[in-house]
Amino acid sequence: MPLNIRSEDVNQLAEALARRMRTTKTEAVKLALENELERQDQRIPLKERLRPIQDRIRKRPATGLEADKAFYDDLSDAN
Repeated sequence: MPLNIRSEDVNQLAEALARRMRTTKTEAVKLALENELERQDQRIPLKERLRPIQDRIRKRPATGLEADKAFYDDLSDAN
């Protein structure tokens, strides 16, 4: 079944991509859709991307210092 999109914005995007790729609009749209599907399949949830960072932080020993306003002011030399 043919795809009929009635959006001038989408048409212009397809034409721009086709020009850059030196191909037809159909091929450009096909490749863009394939690439997006692949990107969606490879997407790693934020929780999993943050896990290594959280693990590194947990491995650091606690300093016992209190991070209050005075602490942050001292870091930024604010008086």
